[in-house]
Amino acid sequence: MKTEIIEQSLLKEKIFWRRVEPGLQVFVLPKKGYNKKYATYSANFGSINSRFIVEGENEELQVPDGVAHFLEHKLFEDEEGNAFDRFAVLGASSNAFTNFTNTAYLFSTTESFYQCLELLLDFVQTPYFTDESVEKEKGIIGQEIRMYEDNPQWRLFFNLLGALYQHHPVKIDIAGTVESISQINKDILYKCYRTFYHPSNMAVFVVGDVDAERVLDQVEANIQKRNYQPLGEIKRLFPIEPPEIAKDHVEQSLTVSEPLLNIGFKEQNLGYDGQPLLKREIATDMMLDIVFGSSSKLYNELYEEGLIDDEFDAGYVAEKDYSHSVIGGETSDPDKLFGRLVEGIKKAKQAGISHAAFEHQRRKAMGEFLKSFNSLEFIANNFPAYHFKKINFFNYLQVLHELTLDEVNQRLQEHLALDRMACSVIRPKTR
Repeated sequence: MKTEIIEQSLLKEKIFWRRVEPGLQVFVLPKKGYNKKYATYSANFGSINSRFIVEGENEELQVPDGVAHFLEHKLFEDEEGNAFDRFAVLGASSNAFTNFTNTAYLFSTTESFYQCLELLLDFVQTPYFTDESVEKEKGIIGQEIRMYEDNPQWRLFFNLLGALYQHHPVKIDIAGTVESISQINKDILYKCYRTFYHPSNMAVFVVGDVDAERVLDQVEANIQKRNYQPLGEIKRLFPIEPPEIAKDHVEQSLTVSEPLLNIGFKEQNLGYDGQPLLKREIATDMMLDIVFGSSSKLYNELYEEGLIDDEFDAGYVAEKDYSHSVIGGETSDPDKLFGRLVEGIKKAKQAGISHAAFEHQRRKAMGEFLKSFNSLEFIANNFPAYHFKKINFFNYLQVLHELTLDEVNQRLQEHLALDRMACSVIRPKTR
């Protein structure tokens, strides 16, 4: 298939795109004058995808929690050794991560880029699992799970998700549990690999001072020599999630110097992706920054009272099957902070967002996005993630420009619903 060019006039950027049979999406963003080059090879497969049916098969397959993360760990190892070491020999830095919805493998380098790209394509497409290596990995990941069980920020966050969601797997730790990973074997890994690591469920993204056509030709040649067959649609299954939160409050005691507080709001308006999802994300993030951001009246009052520090934050996660906001940070008095936040939300909803605050926040968001586009790592990590949500990341500025004050005020009234709010607290252990 011939190359197409996706242009964004406001960013003055061009992405070269090609669909490589049987369905791999390949994107290249040339950035002249940049010394470092980034490449990611991503699968639309994350920790929440534990139940699925592949087109042509009749039975649902349910796999243990943590299998996507486990697979990410194992894929770096093959009969030749460890792909990390081979990237290091080429002078490149490599990494991988699994989140709720995606798994990504990436490298950055200033030299030997095309050799590194071939290595990335080869090791991701060459699974090698043995009974012995899988058992060994269970011990390594088990230690990682136990480490996160004592991580205050991690527990604060997942305790909040457990309060917001009754059944959705987003409430489950990305790595699973020690018990769930004990059920993983090489057959499960191969089944998940053959399903979710098919080219039609993946994307390659390259950014930097590279020859776009050479990159596209290299990826196409690598894929076509492997004789993939069409996969069919993957039907991802999720339990029915009620609109109500699971509980409104959860606490845990850990070794911390100061208490931690997060409040979260569960989204009700779900089921769509693409540009409507992007608009909702931008509108909600703008609203949260106006109400809770560092330039807001509420933030400065809380800061002056010593209830928050400059790490206090508010953000929104927008996905087709689940969405929520998380607000909070370290605090000297979580009970008082909780009361002040609820009071602030009520006042904000009563007053509404002014035109001046809306325009100020829009200009700020535009500036931050344009500044972020100077970071190749930012582009490489975000473009594929939005692509899997059927969103062209280049459309961010256009949607931001078209957003109205009424839409942001609507998000304030709809999303910050106190009956869909949960609170998570970490308190210091008492002797």
